[in-house]
Amino acid sequence: MEQKDIDIQKTPQIYRAITGVIADVGYVAKDKPNKQQGWMYRSVDDVFNALHPALAKNKVFIVPRILERSCEVIGKTQKGATMVKVVCKIKFNFFAEDGSTVEAVIVGEGLDTGDKATNKAMAVAYKYACFQVFCIPTEEMSDPDAESLELDSSKQDKKEPVKKNSSKKTAEKPQVKKEAPDDVPENYAKGSDQATPEMIQTIRKEQKRTGVTDRQILGRQKVTGKSIETLTIDDFKYIMSIFEKTPDLRREDDRNE
Repeated sequence: MEQKDIDIQKTPQIYRAITGVIADVGYVAKDKPNKQQGWMYRSVDDVFNALHPALAKNKVFIVPRILERSCEVIGKTQKGATMVKVVCKIKFNFFAEDGSTVEAVIVGEGLDTGDKATNKAMAVAYKYACFQVFCIPTEEMSDPDAESLELDSSKQDKKEPVKKNSSKKTAEKPQVKKEAPDDVPENYAKGSDQATPEMIQTIRKEQKRTGVTDRQILGRQKVTGKSIETLTIDDFKYIMSIFEKTPDLRREDDRNE
């Protein structure tokens, strides 16, 4: 019994402090509406407000440190604003009163037409670091497997068998180009800019990497565009967030190794 008591006393305070925060924090609900697409989300302020009393009570503070940062100009909006994408790899140290700490490394991504892309990336990373470390119930957190784009098995192999009856195949090929209409669809979201050619090119590169088809992308409920070429910037942001979780296409040569 004495040995156990001594071991408990030597345990770094951060572990007891984190369990204390977990006990004090309830779930963080999705109560902020996205004005353009209508879905609900949890803001960084919601996480701060839910955590601050518990962190103060258990004497825990968080120190972020950016380990890596990349910045990429994706393109311009129809209004001429430059769209910037920033990805930050951030290490968060959760400290207790005795100086003991627990580390969490999170990658955050932010898109912005001004100078706030880095701030957005850091805010997103902080939010999900807290979700993970403090095991915060989020009421409706979706399973990552439910958000991955599934590959079309018929498209995984680039080499297509050549059939003798090529006349029918020749007649069917022009239908593929119908996916890119010349006109913007009537139900295009008002006030929502159309994705730039550079953004469309980025999506095409991701399709090549993953093997995901146009039909799989356009079939998702949150996508408003009628074709890849008529997607909005909001569509682009959503699709890229899904591509981040989608693995590379496994080619036949790799599977045979």
